[in-house]
Amino acid sequence: MEDVSISRKLRNLARLLKSQPKNIILLTHEINIPHDLSEVLNVLDFPLPDLGEIRAELERLLAATADPLTGKTLDELARSCQGLTMERIRRVLSRAIATHGQISSEDVDLILEEKRQTIRQTQILDFYPAHAEISDIGGLDNLKDWLLRRGGAFSEKARQYGLPHPRGLLLVGIQGTGKSLTAKAIAHHWHLPLLRLDVGRLFAGLVGESESRTRQMIQLSEALAPCILWIDEIDKAFSGFEGRSDSGTTSRVFGTFITWLSEKTTPVFVVATANNIQALPPEMLRKGRFDDIFFVGLPTTEERAAIFSVHLQRLRPHNLGQYDLSRLAYETPDFSGAEIEQSLIEAMHLGFSQDRDFTTDDILEAASQIVPLARTAQEQVEFLQDWAAAGKARLASKHSTLSLRIQRQRQNPD
Repeated sequence: MEDVSISRKLRNLARLLKSQPKNIILLTHEINIPHDLSEVLNVLDFPLPDLGEIRAELERLLAATADPLTGKTLDELARSCQGLTMERIRRVLSRAIATHGQISSEDVDLILEEKRQTIRQTQILDFYPAHAEISDIGGLDNLKDWLLRRGGAFSEKARQYGLPHPRGLLLVGIQGTGKSLTAKAIAHHWHLPLLRLDVGRLFAGLVGESESRTRQMIQLSEALAPCILWIDEIDKAFSGFEGRSDSGTTSRVFGTFITWLSEKTTPVFVVATANNIQALPPEMLRKGRFDDIFFVGLPTTEERAAIFSVHLQRLRPHNLGQYDLSRLAYETPDFSGAEIEQSLIEAMHLGFSQDRDFTTDDILEAASQIVPLARTAQEQVEFLQDWAAAGKARLASKHSTLSLRIQRQRQNPD
């Protein structure tokens, strides 16, 4: 198609075939039409198989095995196959029949592994295992309540009620405060697959390839819907794109992406996290891109106690009572969740090196050696807190010091 002589011959042939009942069909895996052929070509897109087509193929294969499945199991298998080509679906189900002579609900794990292979081959999205639960998040009560209210929003009952699909969530805040953990917990709580997008993978060296990868990412995530699309540190990808000397590639990718955020009708719930709100273009923050924007700040004393409890419950479930959670929370001001976890790891190293279990004093000793980010990046943290206090985002925590500050400002606006 890049050869001028071939392009010229195709145009001449198109003119000749106008008087004949004949057509030329060109097959390609990507659209890259020269400008002088755009008037004589029609593009017909072949999407991945939808749920109805997958179910029909499953019924055909089940008829061959003479082993019928219940409607619920059939629906579960069909949903798990979404995002795969028909050839891959036939291959993975044929492997299941060859292994144990039938297709059953236990084959979902086999299908998910095939799906991981497919997504891995795209080198754009990662199929991320989500084992974190809502209870693993210490604090963030407002955010938890928001998520719990929308737990059934992807069901058919919600569609009959008239509810649209939830669009997504933008989590802005200080590093290490649980934004990424929240994305994993959402997928686990809502029982949806979690796809992680590394925005840097969208950008490629060849002209037009970045835009093609962006469209491929959108197509794949919509084919896997309902799903969670997790975009970590989105501020790093699109910061200052207007000044980049890349011939407008970043600008076009950004335009395609935010247009899809606004116009998508498929149940793809986008969870984007950002640390630097100044780096995000204003278009990203406009209403309609996301359902809501939450600010995740530093945990309060009560939230730090809850975070210590969550980690110690996992590390020492039988000896949780021997740790003074109130003292630990009081002695770690300005610590984020990640810094609390690191202090526990350091305390475990200390206890292990002396062939004993670690104690509250070990944790405090380890914490005293850590300089929290709230001090090393004080200006950035204060800017984020001022931005949230100005009412630019909802607060993820109910009883944070920032919440009290906003209440005082409303009571005494002067």
